[in-house]
Amino acid sequence: MVRHKALAHCGLVLFSLGLCVQTVPISVDKTKDKPPENLDSPQTAYSGLHYDRYLSEVIQYLEKDPHFKEKLKNADIDDIKNGKLAKELDFVHHSFRTKLDELKREEIGRLRMLIKAKHDIQGDGRTVDHHALLKQFEHLNHKNTETFEIEDLDRLIKSTTNDLENYDKDRHDEFKRYEMMKEHERRERLKNMTEEERRKEEQHYQEMKKKHADHPKVNHPGSEDQLKEVWKETDGLDPSDFNPKTFFKLHDSNGDGYLDESELEAIFSNELQKVYNPENEEDDMVEMEEERLRMREHVMSEVDTDKDRLVSLNEFMEATTKQEFKEKEEWETVDENPVYTKEELSLYEWHLAKEENKLDMKTAELQKQKEELQKKEEELNAQKKGLKQLAEEVEKLRGQSQNAQVKQPAAAVVTSESAPVVPGSSQPLTPSHQQQDVPVPGQS
Repeated sequence: MVRHKALAHCGLVLFSLGLCVQTVPISVDKTKDKPPENLDSPQTAYSGLHYDRYLSEVIQYLEKDPHFKEKLKNADIDDIKNGKLAKELDFVHHSFRTKLDELKREEIGRLRMLIKAKHDIQGDGRTVDHHALLKQFEHLNHKNTETFEIEDLDRLIKSTTNDLENYDKDRHDEFKRYEMMKEHERRERLKNMTEEERRKEEQHYQEMKKKHADHPKVNHPGSEDQLKEVWKETDGLDPSDFNPKTFFKLHDSNGDGYLDESELEAIFSNELQKVYNPENEEDDMVEMEEERLRMREHVMSEVDTDKDRLVSLNEFMEATTKQEFKEKEEWETVDENPVYTKEELSLYEWHLAKEENKLDMKTAELQKQKEELQKKEEELNAQKKGLKQLAEEVEKLRGQSQNAQVKQPAAAVVTSESAPVVPGSSQPLTPSHQQQDVPVPGQS
């Protein structure tokens, strides 16, 4: 909703984005330029692009340069598309060029981290899509990683132009997938119900559809009736005094002379509130945002004659003179215009079933690996337990051995004399051969 705010204000009109640029270079004496005082990073608005911050800050810094800003006021969309704008970069003050250099180096670093993360995620053997990775760098010249040059500005403009042209298409595709998934899930719930539960659920479903469809008339977006209703309900003015020029100025909230996409979408709020209420079960807020997008695209297709994604006062006044401005037919909401066919839903469910089957196979494989790991863990635990028991047994035996050694006598004590041994023989003499005491004369 706000993705074009930072790119459309202050007269910047970039094709498909709202950036207004000039292309004719003029001679500028840079030595007389005073360096800008405020070089702080400007506030940015979300564009929906992966390089949103880089884009917004580059635009804001360029807009801060007095010469460049002056040249932007009378932009020509064709000159923007063919790359002539980039030549004006040579006349941007060096202080801003230095800031642009820093922004580019930061962006290069961010992209390198992004690619490294993707490589890490895909490091399981899957093929890396190098072409898709290189597309991340299309909005700048990655061969020069230090300075922001003419080629960088040219690439940024062309990438933004192309990406934003596809942005709304991507949103529509995303909404289609959302609606098909919602129907698929409803059908799956019905399969798991009893006959009676299914009957009640179907009845409730039809009641909610009927209740949602019961709303006041939705005026054709951009029609006289629709604008007059806003004039009365939002602006608090008498419909009989409706003035298109005054209406334009009232809703050009930033006063830049254009109605950008977010300002246009704000004009549709009254119509959307007739159909969608976040408090109601039957109203889907995702569908409301899709409705807002459809309304904006419808008005842009009828009013934005130069296809710059902005509505100028002249374009707006011209549109009020056309027959379409008097359109009285009620606007058909998204629920009255199915976004997918039966064939598309069938194909979508087939892909879902295929992905679910892959997921089931992967789950089964992971479960098998888990069981194998648990089995190995049990085996290791058993081995650990056995080793622990063995260690305890060894420790027990060691303790018993030490206790036995403490209790054993250090040496046997001999209490009687040993029997004489005949020299040269290991056998002791018998008692009959042992020497007897002989009485000595004179002794008694």
